[in-house]
Amino acid sequence: MTGESDCVEEKNDQNPFLFSGTKVVGGDARMLVTTVGMNTKGGQMMSSVNHDSSDQTPLQARLNKLTSSISKVSLVVNFLVLVVLQIHYFMGKKQDANRKQEFVPGQTMDDNIMNSVGAKIAATVTIISVMIPEGLPIAVTLTLAYSMKRMIRDKVMVRKLWACQTMGSATTICIDKTGTLTMNQMKVKEFWVGRMSVAESGCFPVSKFVLDLIRDGVALNTKGSVYKPSSESVHKFSGSPTEKAILSWAVSQLSIDMEEKKERCEVIRVEAFNSQKKTSGVLIKKSIDDTFHVHLKGAAKMILVMCSSFYNWLGVKENLDEGKRMRFKEIIHEMRVSGLTCIAFAHKQVYAEAAKEIEDRKTIQEDSLTLLGLVGIKELCRPGVETAVQAFQDAGVNIKMITGDGFVPAKAIATECGIIRSEKRPSKSVILKGNDFRKCMTMRPGMLDKIEVMTRSSSLNKLLMVQSLKKKGHVVAFVGDGINDAQALKEAHIGVSMGIQGIEVAEESSDIVIHSDNFASVAEVLRWGRCIYDNIQKFIQFKLTANVAALLINFVAAISSRDVPLSAIQLLWVNLIVDTLGAFALSTDLSTEQTREVMKKPPVGWTEPLITNVMWRNLVGQAIYQVAVLLTLQFKGESIFGVDEAVKRTLIFNVFVLCQVFNEFNARKLAKKNIFEGIHKNKLFLGIIFMTVVLQVVMVEFLKQFVVTKRLSWGQWGACVGIAAASWPIAWVVKCIPVTRTPIL
Repeated sequence: MTGESDCVEEKNDQNPFLFSGTKVVGGDARMLVTTVGMNTKGGQMMSSVNHDSSDQTPLQARLNKLTSSISKVSLVVNFLVLVVLQIHYFMGKKQDANRKQEFVPGQTMDDNIMNSVGAKIAATVTIISVMIPEGLPIAVTLTLAYSMKRMIRDKVMVRKLWACQTMGSATTICIDKTGTLTMNQMKVKEFWVGRMSVAESGCFPVSKFVLDLIRDGVALNTKGSVYKPSSESVHKFSGSPTEKAILSWAVSQLSIDMEEKKERCEVIRVEAFNSQKKTSGVLIKKSIDDTFHVHLKGAAKMILVMCSSFYNWLGVKENLDEGKRMRFKEIIHEMRVSGLTCIAFAHKQVYAEAAKEIEDRKTIQEDSLTLLGLVGIKELCRPGVETAVQAFQDAGVNIKMITGDGFVPAKAIATECGIIRSEKRPSKSVILKGNDFRKCMTMRPGMLDKIEVMTRSSSLNKLLMVQSLKKKGHVVAFVGDGINDAQALKEAHIGVSMGIQGIEVAEESSDIVIHSDNFASVAEVLRWGRCIYDNIQKFIQFKLTANVAALLINFVAAISSRDVPLSAIQLLWVNLIVDTLGAFALSTDLSTEQTREVMKKPPVGWTEPLITNVMWRNLVGQAIYQVAVLLTLQFKGESIFGVDEAVKRTLIFNVFVLCQVFNEFNARKLAKKNIFEGIHKNKLFLGIIFMTVVLQVVMVEFLKQFVVTKRLSWGQWGACVGIAAASWPIAWVVKCIPVTRTPIL
């Protein structure tokens, strides 16, 4: 229920409550069911995560706002174009194909007037429908879908399409410890006999007598078991993580034979692990000499209090005076500071009368014991944790570890993972208990950003942390795997579940599920999210450049020459190139250089504008060039190229399309001047560009009746390509213009 695998003893007079969803590991009791279904603690947690959130992601909200703004501008501009065309028509300034005045007052028939006015309205409405960027969400969805497919290779399953992009905008990531940062597995790292540390290599200069006693204590005073399916297979262990770690160590380092020990000894009395005493004990009788022995195992601090002597590495018993006791306390403290859980083994031989008394009283004596040894057990971190945390910190993302552990082990794990760094000043690193966090949020809300570790935290503490961060404007991601993480996973902007050992409830509450033991996959999700956001910005710049240029060209031409150079069908074709093929081309541009760059940038939160100053600079520069070129062709094209009106219109259409093709290269790099960096690695981008050019040739040369174009000569094609290619050096020059960091809009 808490996410930690510790056993908790329930007592009638202190804490008699059992929770649905937890597991009884031992004992007997009479149970009275007081609550069932959704009224239980587990049911309440489930009910809070079973509702669907209708909140928009940061990108969705900004895209909707951008689409609305573009639509309004497009409507206003095209309405003005329609008004200007109608004024020119009724003033008699508009000529037909035979260069005759279209409208003559008192002579033009009403039917001709209605047809002419209706045609202009229909054309303007068509242009409006083309210019309104309804294809923008579709193009973004294509980008997300392509990226999501690529993420499956990294064993990342995106349950909600927009989540991967939102992850790229994360400013703070809260991470559960057990099962997420760590593997919920433990390993013995240190072994002490007396006051001497024994090497883990297996070379034991320790008395065989002492080792045999430790083997007896490990084999018989445990709830775990060792199983070996066949002679050649590896051993398999069962029990709690601590039990499995000790058994694994005993089998590999002490060469213990569990079956042999159980055959040679008879277990008379077992005292199960007690959460208050933090010890477990056993009374055994050895069949070889009919002697009785008591073995205790548990928290080193508790066992040390019960001991009056200890064995040194030679097997000689020494009295545990105050000085030696202090030395053992120092050893235990050093283990705890290193993040190790210190477990002690103690032994006492008793007479038959004492054994009978223990059996009758059903209580094992816990005094005058002899300390056999100490083992330091470490909780294993997931592979790639330190690398991932470093990547988060380099990317400017705040990391907060949330755990049910105490202060010392939590600090040790956080230090090992790199969440707490020694070079930081103490004032910048704050570790709080869950209960203290609640008080802190009431009295000192400014401390929120400084908190790096929260200990002794419950599911409600985790939920409160996420809610507090959201209120402060952070885009929050939560990474967890247990039922106690479900509420926080659901509440966060992005819930990420580590799926191999994760609980199904946690997965159902998550937006992204990682089916991998490698924690570095979480950093990969952040990297992918940022690449997606970067590509979406590239597409928006590319899309708006074409829209702005088309709007200005039609507007200026309508006022000046009483006609629009780009027809509705031509704009529809441009829209297809920009929205569909352009989206595919830019969404597939995920070079290694780009992924390195995005992880060095600060996170993009809620308040950052979707169109940055750099994008405005590039957009305006390219739009001015395209408008200048196309208006020049509109007014002087016939004399420059020596062609008629129909060929001039074809040249305008062809140059405009080719400008968009060349501008796709410019959009690959928003800030960098080298737009060709890594382009040879993206075969799909080059393929889409080639296909676009081929389709444009087909449209101009073979579908001239449909698009209303004329065939062009080789020289005219060369001129069109040259004019469009000039956008490359212009883009280089434009990128030399410095821009401020303060957003324009």
